Amino acid sequence: MSAAGQGGVDPELAAFIEAAIPSVWALEALIVLKRDPDIGWATDDLVAEMRASATLVTDCILVLQRAGLVIEHSGSVRYAPASPALAGLADALQGAYRQRPVAVVNWITARRSDPLKGFADSFRLGGWKA
Repeated sequence: MSAAGQGGVDPELAAFIEAAIPSVWALEALIVLKRDPDIGWATDDLVAEMRASATLVTDCILVLQRAGLVIEHSGSVRYAPASPALAGLADALQGAYRQRPVAVVNWITARRSDPLKGFADSFRLGGWKA
């Protein structure tokens, strides 16, 4: 990735985080699903794996579906990015989280002070899905 922006997060990656990853829980769900893209996860299995509530996991799945990162089929969900660009951004996010977890967590949590901006940014995902 290119030069890191504010907080040590690449500007393109930061835009992806703002538009597609509203919480650390959503990031964790993405990482679990990315581990093996061929596995379809039932919600109950994700709940157990993430040690989270069913409502939280369901919300994360919906967010990741809207972002074009996962698909649901026959009651299970799996990692399936809608484009190579999205796959690259998800890989970059996972790598950044592995290398600089505090910077990534800070970026996710600090930027949510303006819910309208987050909502508007969610429409930018269209370019990544193409």
